[in-house]
Amino acid sequence: MAFGDYPLEYDPKVHGPYDPARYYGKPDTPFSQLKLNEIGSWFGRRNKTPSAVAGAFSRAFWRWQHKYCQPKRAGVAPFFHVIWCSMALFYFMNYGKMVRHRSYKYHW
Repeated sequence: MAFGDYPLEYDPKVHGPYDPARYYGKPDTPFSQLKLNEIGSWFGRRNKTPSAVAGAFSRAFWRWQHKYCQPKRAGVAPFFHVIWCSMALFYFMNYGKMVRHRSYKYHW
């Protein structure tokens, strides 16, 4: 499978039009329905290749797009999501400076 191709499991005759937010592989037990002794085997069945991880992030992004950005009457939620995520990102990027700064006795 090359970059930008359809997933290998996708069959247009069976699945119909392609939806980038849908996983076309073999369905598995949802994580919320697992028992504690099944968690290790569940993680063992996951595909951990970089392309599989990128596909999971892509599906999550498209689900977010379909739910918040692309409805007819989209609200302000996607803007607040982007603002909140950028605030969290810059907080973690500058955390080291803030930790050192709070122990200063005087500010110049």
